Amino acid sequence: MVYNRKGIAPWSLNRKGGIQSATVDGDIEVPQYVQPTIDTGFVSESGDWKGLKVSDETFKFYSKDEAIPNAGEVQAPADIGSLSMVGFNDLQIAIRVTNGGNFAISAVMASDGSQPYYNLRPPNAAARLRGVPVGQPDMEDLFVDAADSLTADVWNIFIIQGRLSNQARLGFKIVNNSGGESDIETSFLRLV
Repeated sequence: MVYNRKGIAPWSLNRKGGIQSATVDGDIEVPQYVQPTIDTGFVSESGDWKGLKVSDETFKFYSKDEAIPNAGEVQAPADIGSLSMVGFNDLQIAIRVTNGGNFAISAVMASDGSQPYYNLRPPNAAARLRGVPVGQPDMEDLFVDAADSLTADVWNIFIIQGRLSNQARLGFKIVNNSGGESDIETSFLRLV
């Protein structure tokens, strides 16, 4: 089995041809074997280490809002204020309610106004996220579901692919339109 072979560097063909004015050795070793490598990140232009993102292994960022009246709204995740989707492409959102029926769900700028969006302060808190999705010609809301029928006392799980990738301060506004009072629990799983 051959692991290495010799090749000729393209800049030194004159040397190989016998012309002595070329000062570079024309022979280079070319590895002929597979070697596993691990890519754990990179050093940024400012010299800071940036690790690679991996998908969440379990649902995280659990929130529970209790006794939300009909037409009442919550922002999730309440426990940490916002999700960072920087480095992530897709998102799964899980919602469990105690009163089945319609709920409106939309992606919003999660901020109380005191937290910056990168270096910009204040962002337009609780405003629907807008952008131009890949393949679309115009600006539009990135995620709005005006009436999704949720089943009570089970986790209703949805996947949002690509539309919210790299959003730094992501939140969800959930409006109870079920016709009665409901607890609303949420949890999230981010995917690379």
